[in-house]
Amino acid sequence: MGQLKSNNKNVVHEEDGNIVVINTCGFIDNAKQQSIDTILENIQKKKDGYVDKVFVTGCLSERYKPDLIKEIPDVDEYFGTTEMPSLLKHLGADYKHELIGERLLTTPKNYAYLKISEGCDRPCSFCAIPLMRGKHKSVSIENLVSQANILAQKGIKELILIAQDSTYYGIDLYGKRTLSKLLKQLSDVEGIEWIRLHYAFPNGFPLDVLEVIKAEPKICNYIDIPIQHISDKILKSMKRGSSMKKINALLNSFRDIVPGIAIRTTLIVGYPGETDEDFELLKSWLREIKFDRLGCFTYSHEENTGAYDLVDNVPEIVKNQRLNDIMELQSQISWELNQNRVGQTFKVLIDRKRGNYYIGRTQFDSPDVDNEVLIDAKSNFLKVGEFVNAKIIDASDFDLYAEV
Repeated sequence: MGQLKSNNKNVVHEEDGNIVVINTCGFIDNAKQQSIDTILENIQKKKDGYVDKVFVTGCLSERYKPDLIKEIPDVDEYFGTTEMPSLLKHLGADYKHELIGERLLTTPKNYAYLKISEGCDRPCSFCAIPLMRGKHKSVSIENLVSQANILAQKGIKELILIAQDSTYYGIDLYGKRTLSKLLKQLSDVEGIEWIRLHYAFPNGFPLDVLEVIKAEPKICNYIDIPIQHISDKILKSMKRGSSMKKINALLNSFRDIVPGIAIRTTLIVGYPGETDEDFELLKSWLREIKFDRLGCFTYSHEENTGAYDLVDNVPEIVKNQRLNDIMELQSQISWELNQNRVGQTFKVLIDRKRGNYYIGRTQFDSPDVDNEVLIDAKSNFLKVGEFVNAKIIDASDFDLYAEV
């Protein structure tokens, strides 16, 4: 979008235009279906005369381009994940190298995602990301600090660091894991008040990162670390290179070094060979560990992955029941943890206004996926993007109610 604007194109996000560019996902079945539905919807608009051209880019077309051309030929052109210059050329725009780091934001004005690396070197059997995004490639610290300064000048208060594997950051550029150094340098960027870390792979987690989180007030006491499962048998088949013993030791380190840290994880249920016993072990472990935040997916049988040779032998109905059981369990855990917040005061970043409430978050919550703080809009006037101190007066499973 930044490139198009610099070429004097009128470009908007998720609004009507005569040329549509669809950025797709090819990760799991639900995401692929959403991408395909969006393509078909816009092809119909093209047939009805509301749209002149439809272009498709991103992971789905990187992975399935020949199939897509055959099945949906009415798309004007398909582009992979590294073909932005070619896409821009088709849109009558020149690719400007000097604009790297410049972008138009599609998030609210107070936070932005900062991608610190692309691709992944891990061999996880269920995952197709290396097929679409290639090997791990870090963005230099200098580049990321420059991007952060640009974002801060635009009014961004919170940086959410993302990567397919953030703990591997720096190995390819600097010969060692340098996530802690990156966090320190981003903390020096004036105007940025919160820095949040997502998608930390558990194997080889650099423990010096925890010391930086503890020492730097700008870095949120929050970490997103996808565990996927806890049965040693399933972890081995997933090629995660870990075990229940190692994972428990790592989680204990998080809580020992950074007391009060909010830990978010992601799980997969219904993986080939997952028995009732494996699933019951997972549930009992969750009751013991009590993650602050949790997301869960049903296993998706993906072509050309290591697990594709296995028999996808857990019925879909069982997969969905297991997912519902996990989320019901997490709902109970979240309710219990949230009750402990009542009466406490937190720094809250206001994201938006909806109906009679301002919606904000504490440092323990990421946008869209975690808890929200609701503040009565009838008795307060707050600005989106500002921080307020708010006292929690009530709590539900995934919402906190507060007063300024």
